[in-house]
Amino acid sequence: MKRWITTTDHKRIGLLYFWTAFCFFLVGGLEALLIRLQLAQPNGHLVSAETYNQLFTMHGTTMVFLALMPLSASFFNYIVPLQIGARDVAFPRLNAFSYWVFLLGGLLLNASWLVGPLFHAPHWNVAPNGGWFGYANLTERQFSPGPNIDFWLLGLQILGISSLAAGFNFIVTILNMRAPGMKMLRVPAFSWMTLVTQFLVITAFPVITVGLVFLMFDRFFGTHFYVATAGATPLLWQHLFWLFGHPEVYILILPAMGIVSEVLPTFARKPLFGYTVVVFSGVLIGFMGWGVWSHHMFAVGLGPIADSVFAGTTMLIAVPTGVKIFNWIATLWGGDIRGSTALHFAVGFIAMFIIGGLSGVTHASPPADLQQTDTYYVVAHIHYVLFGGTVLGLFAGIYYWWPKMTGRLLGESLGKWHFWLTFVGMNLAFFPMHLIGLLGMPRRIYTYTPELGVSALNLVSTVGAFLIAVAILVFLVNVLRTRTHGRPAPNDPWGGATLEWSIPSPPPVYNFSVIPTVASRLPRWKTERHEPMRDPPAVPPAPIHVPPGSWWPLIAALGLPVLALAPLTHTLWLAFLGAAILLVGIYRWAFEPFEA
Repeated sequence: MKRWITTTDHKRIGLLYFWTAFCFFLVGGLEALLIRLQLAQPNGHLVSAETYNQLFTMHGTTMVFLALMPLSASFFNYIVPLQIGARDVAFPRLNAFSYWVFLLGGLLLNASWLVGPLFHAPHWNVAPNGGWFGYANLTERQFSPGPNIDFWLLGLQILGISSLAAGFNFIVTILNMRAPGMKMLRVPAFSWMTLVTQFLVITAFPVITVGLVFLMFDRFFGTHFYVATAGATPLLWQHLFWLFGHPEVYILILPAMGIVSEVLPTFARKPLFGYTVVVFSGVLIGFMGWGVWSHHMFAVGLGPIADSVFAGTTMLIAVPTGVKIFNWIATLWGGDIRGSTALHFAVGFIAMFIIGGLSGVTHASPPADLQQTDTYYVVAHIHYVLFGGTVLGLFAGIYYWWPKMTGRLLGESLGKWHFWLTFVGMNLAFFPMHLIGLLGMPRRIYTYTPELGVSALNLVSTVGAFLIAVAILVFLVNVLRTRTHGRPAPNDPWGGATLEWSIPSPPPVYNFSVIPTVASRLPRWKTERHEPMRDPPAVPPAPIHVPPGSWWPLIAALGLPVLALAPLTHTLWLAFLGAAILLVGIYRWAFEPFEA
């Protein structure tokens, strides 16, 4: 236990990220099932209006910040150093700090379900209830007097610190720690998309931090950054939130695109078609993602010029995304395809992401968007992108890299059941929402009347959600069965082209006995100009220093939730205690001997 708590090994931190994020994924899924049960029939009475507001707020917040982002981070941690031929990330202790801050921030957010009596609330739950987007001025103290929004804004600020720490770490790792010979255009597609994602993280999260600090000052110190009657405008929050929020969508989808760009070539037995175009289209998406945020705001009255500009940029960003899709299809075309579970999820990703992208293009037209905004059509769109896209992509990565991470292969027959139940379930759950929205059902309402004419569609959607839950149970059975009965994995069970397949499964603590020298973009495959590289020797020729464990990242991270408790409980001494823990942790961390 001590080794896990004090670890600075990127592989162990990757596994900690994975299992923590997967637990939060299950929590977010449970919240989704309660939402769907409430909406399964008209005039539902399963939960109250207040609890429903908390459920959909926490479902969105949990899935975006506590499940999908950190699930991607688990692969960043485990796989990227292996792909670029490094022994660890650039800053191993900062990596550990990032994980512990994420865990403590997630626990603080979810503690709001259980601590109502401490705040003299009539119920156990004082969970955030203003939507995952926290629109002003609903979040002002006048309209949300309880601690609900306080938990949300303080929790998100803590999670932002975790994301920024990881972002800087991976940028330095990928730019500075590549193996000899690995030029930037020899870096694997997944590591490239990781790099683009981290640049988005370190530029987008400061924007939401500014918005959250303004909101914190409004709620705790009586300022009026978002209060219209004081001469401010609630639209300031929308601009700040969506200026962060749209790059955030690409923070969530680009890692899945990178995974698919690794899985398809391996199981088609041919190189990624147009690798350079795939890389640069990812970079272009990163840049263009900053110019489309106001398509979330077509209904607020920005005026015809602003609406026209953002309509144009939104249509334009479909181009580099479409380019990637054609590249993936061309990679499969004429390949020696092996229908593994990982490939099923990767191809499912392409199909579902096309549907999500096409419904997104309909949002690019302001007149059409005015009909769709705040209806279930938008809910359908985001779930086709983030479930059909990100979640299917992440499962492709799980089945692909599981043998490398654990030393055992997941069962293929159970994997296929998992895929088809997920694929059918998600389409049953989310496709009817397009029609539910176009028929006039607003999002974020906890009940509806039979006269709306969407009862049958809502029931189908609920059945689909439970089918997804069954699929996740099948996956968990597969994981548990693999622990005892899984086939042991060799170094390279798939015939992969990249460096992570040249070392044992799971890798030794030092990763590579000898740092490899890379001569081509596909170092383990024979190409017209290069023979496949030799795998590193099984035993290092000389002793290898690896970073030691450290308690100080965890201790420093503990200071942040204590700091957050000060405004939550209006207790000044907690602020000094939290700051002291944080500063002592950082000081001792800074002066800890590197060879300890």
